Amino acid sequence: MSTDASTAIAELRERLTRQFRTVVSDVTIGNASFELLHPANADDLISEADYVKDERLPYWADIWPSSRALAGRISGLRGAGKQLLELGCGMGLVASAAARSGFDVVATDYYEDALSFTQVNVFGNAGVLPETRYVDWRTFPKDLEWFDYVIASDVLYEKEYAPLLASAFAQTLARGGLGIVADPGRIGVEAFLAACDERSLKVKRAARVPYAEGKIRQTIDLYEIRLA
Repeated sequence: MSTDASTAIAELRERLTRQFRTVVSDVTIGNASFELLHPANADDLISEADYVKDERLPYWADIWPSSRALAGRISGLRGAGKQLLELGCGMGLVASAAARSGFDVVATDYYEDALSFTQVNVFGNAGVLPETRYVDWRTFPKDLEWFDYVIASDVLYEKEYAPLLASAFAQTLARGGLGIVADPGRIGVEAFLAACDERSLKVKRAARVPYAEGKIRQTIDLYEIRLA
């Protein structure tokens, strides 16, 4: 852990706490505990300009059940010497679990603020500074290739995202690599499965993870994706 990195993260954390009304949440995944800095209320971040532009909403600022399920799956892997790409990193829970497991993590999101929170949280939880990239799936960068693992959680809440996500997996998943998508039954999941088939991606539902907290009851499907 370099002094320069520690200083940069401390400065970034201070800037975020000035810019946003933040809280710190303790999240337990199996036997592991993660401390996450994040906005206190995602609704505070809703921007009419962003919504008018492309119907963007700040989904990244919540700790979703699917991200917990995916973090649990990733925590059980040995990542040393392996490359992992996260599509839609949110505030960095799954990226933190991946970094702790030894993966070389590249975390991407459509919100610059999400990338900043991810840097702070991964460094705080795993002691490493992850690579972060702003990525718009509609104009997916051609230099993101190839990864041993490509992962995403709860990103199929619109049908139009399905072919974009499938294309991202087809472009970035290495031969012999594994993709994992955690989904609670969003509207775009069936279209995503069909889009994967069209791109010669083999998909199977590998697990169903129940989640219950307060009034929330969900079953998270974990889909595994491989090149055909």
